[in-house]
Formats: sequence, C-alpha cells, structure tokens
Amino acid sequence: MDTAWGFALAEALPLAIAIAASPFAIVPAILLLFTVRPRATGGAFLAGWLLGLTVITAAATMLASVLDPFAEAPEWASWARIALGVLLIGLAVRKVLRRKVVTTPPAWIARLKDATPSRAFVLAVVMAVANPKILLLAGAAGVIIGAAELTRSETAASVAAVVAVASLTVALPVLLYVVLGDRVLGPLGKARDWLNRHNAVVMAVVLLVLGVALLLEGVSALR
Repeated sequence: MDTAWGFALAEALPLAIAIAASPFAIVPAILLLFTVRPRATGGAFLAGWLLGLTVITAAATMLASVLDPFAEAPEWASWARIALGVLLIGLAVRKVLRRKVVTTPPAWIARLKDATPSRAFVLAVVMAVANPKILLLAGAAGVIIGAAELTRSETAASVAAVVAVASLTVALPVLLYVVLGDRVLGPLGKARDWLNRHNAVVMAVVLLVLGVALLLEGVSALR
C-alpha cells in the first residue's frame, strides 16, 4: 500500500468508526426488521444509508482536492484537524450535560413499524445528509482523503472503505436477519433497548476520544 494512501486511511477510518458507533442509525435499522417486510425494508434502509454517506464523503473529497492541489502537506489540513477536534470535544461535553433518561422513543421511531421499503430508503438518505454529526464526521473523512493527493483509484477505494466501515453496524442487523431470520429479533430487540437507554453516553465517549486524538494530531503537525 502507498504510504500516503495508508496515512489517509489511518486518519479517515476512525471517523468512519465514530459514525458506525453512533446509535443514530442502528436503532432504526433494527426496528425496521420488525415490519411486515423486514428483508426488503431493512435492505432499502441500508441502501439509502450507503448512498447518503457516499454522497457526503465523495463531495467533501472533491472539495478538498481542489483547495490546495500543489501543497505536499497543506497547513489548512492541520488547522482543520484542530478545529474538528475541539468541535468534537465540545459535542461530547454537550452530550453528557444534556443527556436524558429515555423512557419512551420519539414519535417518528414508533412510526417505523409501518414503514415501506421506499419510505425506509428515503429516511436513511435524509438521516445521513441532514444530521450535523454525520455530516461533520463523513465530511471530515472526505477532506482527509481529498487532501492526501492520492490517485483516482486510491481515492475511490478510500471513499468506499470509509462508507463501508461507517455502515457496518447498520448492515450487521440486516445481514443477521437475512441469514438467521426471526431468531435474531430477540437479541436485536435487547440491543435496541440498550442503545436507546445509553445513547448519549456512547456517543459522548466516541466523540471525546476522537476529538482528543484529532486535536493532538493537528497540533503535532504544526510543530
């Protein structure tokens, strides 16, 4: 693997892992498996999620690639990491301070039991492109890839890797249901309830760790 490509993936994939660790899309993906057409509805949600993440990451990659195409190690990229790190730390603190005990799910979550495949697809795309944290993380991964001066094939492979890793936790329940059927609904239901209860803490830990890492990395690169 080319050194620049390896470094780009090493920096971008933690952002994809942060997206994957968010209960934001995992809970709907599980709930859709309790609908009348679980395979079709769950598969449509996964397809929409993949599309939304691909659009965000690819757009950010293209934007970053034209910002400073001749700089070997653009200084703005280091400042961008610092800014992103500070922002993620702030979001983590905000998550903890504003956390609430979830007793009942939001109304839109409750309505998912009647979702159709087409509605699930649209919902997933909207959830990907309209959520600030997803936009921030996927966009930052795209910026890292675009700033790395990779070949076209390396860039495409990097975007695909980020999207694939970020979608693992959405894909897993769907694939488990395809393979095992209704037997997985019990364990998935328990996982859904746990994620609902601990949503804020899970996201706060992920954002804090990632934010500190990016902040230190950006400061180190400026020395």
